[in-house]
Amino acid sequence: MLKSALYGVVLALQFLTRLPLPIACPWTPATRRWAIRAYPLVGLLLGGVLALVAQLMHGAPAPLAALALLSLWVALSGGLHLDGVMDLADALGSNQPLARRWEIMKDPQVGSFGILALFFLLAWKGVLLWALLHYGAPLWWLVVVPALARFGGAALLVLTPCAQQKGMAWAWKQSLGPRDVALALVPLMVMAICWPGVLVALMAVGLLVALARWALLRLFQGINGDMVGATIEGGELWLMGLMWSWWWFAMASPPGI
Repeated sequence: MLKSALYGVVLALQFLTRLPLPIACPWTPATRRWAIRAYPLVGLLLGGVLALVAQLMHGAPAPLAALALLSLWVALSGGLHLDGVMDLADALGSNQPLARRWEIMKDPQVGSFGILALFFLLAWKGVLLWALLHYGAPLWWLVVVPALARFGGAALLVLTPCAQQKGMAWAWKQSLGPRDVALALVPLMVMAICWPGVLVALMAVGLLVALARWALLRLFQGINGDMVGATIEGGELWLMGLMWSWWWFAMASPPGI
């Protein structure tokens, strides 16, 4: 069991990041289950690196620090989930019948809707990073946002049927069940002991996953790997927007207002 868990963590790191880990992991139901359970742990690692860099850049101009963090954020994941955002945006923007939307998602070329989605996603993430850094928001949010978003992606994958019985999402899903979602929650619940705001953010992720599940079933009759990646990116942006709103209205307002 311990060996499978360790292989699962390495598999999750290899799949979700571009960290150099030249280890051959067995592709088994046990390692896949542990990999999904480790999704939030990978997010915590990414968030920890980002928070450390943010701390090291304390005192640097907020726009420069925000751009550096955003660049590192994309580099650490290799832009893996951004590809899903672009594919999904092209399919939705086409306004075509279901079969044609699936063909567009499989097309390796990026269309105008995908480019627009990528631009606005990165622009909003960069601006929110800038705002949070400028107003001195505590850096715990930068640690937990990637973890919560990856938990959301794992929950969507486990709890939503795949549209087609092929592809990476289908291969992963054959080994997974609700128990894996519960176990993936463990590190987040531990963090909630230190930062109670994590519980509120977790509820926000649950709402996003429920809405995404409903919309994707309605529009595509199921999910694929691109949609899981897009949910992770959307989850990060959603949480950053909520963090900014909370910090601005609850913490940054003058006393007595």
